[in-house]
Amino acid sequence: MSTRARDRLGGRAAIAGIGATEFSKDSGRSELRLAAEAVRAALDDAGLTPADVDGMVTFTMDTSPEITVAQACGIGELSFFSRVHYGGGAACATVQQAAMAIAAGVAEVVVCYRAFNERSGRRFGSGVQHREPSAEGVALGWSLPFGLLTPASWVAMAAQRYLHTYGLTPEAFGHVAVTDRRYAATNPAAWFHGRPITLADHAASRWIVEPLRLLDCCQETDGGQAIVVTSLARARALAQRPAVIAAAAQGAGRAQEQMTSFYRDDLTGLPEMSVVARRLWHTSGLTAEDIDVAILYDHFTPFVLMQLEEFGFCGKGEAAEFVREDRVPLNTHGGQLGEAYLHGMNGIAEAVRQVRGTAVNQVPQAGRVLVTAGTGVPTSGLVLTADG
Repeated sequence: MSTRARDRLGGRAAIAGIGATEFSKDSGRSELRLAAEAVRAALDDAGLTPADVDGMVTFTMDTSPEITVAQACGIGELSFFSRVHYGGGAACATVQQAAMAIAAGVAEVVVCYRAFNERSGRRFGSGVQHREPSAEGVALGWSLPFGLLTPASWVAMAAQRYLHTYGLTPEAFGHVAVTDRRYAATNPAAWFHGRPITLADHAASRWIVEPLRLLDCCQETDGGQAIVVTSLARARALAQRPAVIAAAAQGAGRAQEQMTSFYRDDLTGLPEMSVVARRLWHTSGLTAEDIDVAILYDHFTPFVLMQLEEFGFCGKGEAAEFVREDRVPLNTHGGQLGEAYLHGMNGIAEAVRQVRGTAVNQVPQAGRVLVTAGTGVPTSGLVLTADG
């Protein structure tokens, strides 16, 4: 990637409100209703009304269109609406799109949302069952005939290579699972509240696809999460302490595919996250050493280790020991393994709480938080900071 000047987005916008439904395995209501509940909760949190909203951003795979959610919430005219592709890789990019709209004067208050019945409805973990002809389908065609049909099987290929390259055992992944569940155990909103695990529990959980065990894989969740973004100046006048968007970035690597980038020179890293890392550090002027809390996308434990290495928290092959030693607070809400699987949007909400100082597992003086989106796909990231 060419060297570019620092972008001008940092510090122009802030997250002013967060809202969510409960996280469950059977919500008993439509995905549209989940979205509307989350959006209204986020607006209430910010001290805004539906009439204040003029922009909305979501994921390409969300089943609740922006105009439909706007109607359900009593929102009027929209001057900006956008969707971001690549599943969980879109999470932080929704906030980036909102911040760009705010900075450009295209909108004044933008709501980002994600809502699904991912346990009681469509289960993403079930893998590819039907796909219309597309370029993405052709790429998957090189893997599906050989039994690589699910996200776990795609990640297992890279995970196995990582262990082989660095002389590690699957216990390396267990440190991530144990850390997430430790924080989830003290988070009343988490599905696994009150249920920590040990490394022995991790090792005893059943194989899904070697070297991944059940406790290496994120859960399936019904629920919704929404984020309100506005200008920093306006956020300062609202109900909550602003979480300043110090940097936001998207990234796709060379030879990028969706979860099956097996033809790269090296399978032990995440080049797309390296793109994001370089942009975030360049824009924010920060480094890994400056980060107080890391909220890293954890649909599968091996990719958490690779992210820590791509962002420079530690050297290649050293991330398991880094996590074991608790060198940085990691996924303090319990992550997608422990709290809920909301395609990373609940991780953004936790970063906001840390910056506000209101998290259940609050890290003292957490003024700089890194958040990442889905891994193995084109992805995105944020650095949120306290105001002032």
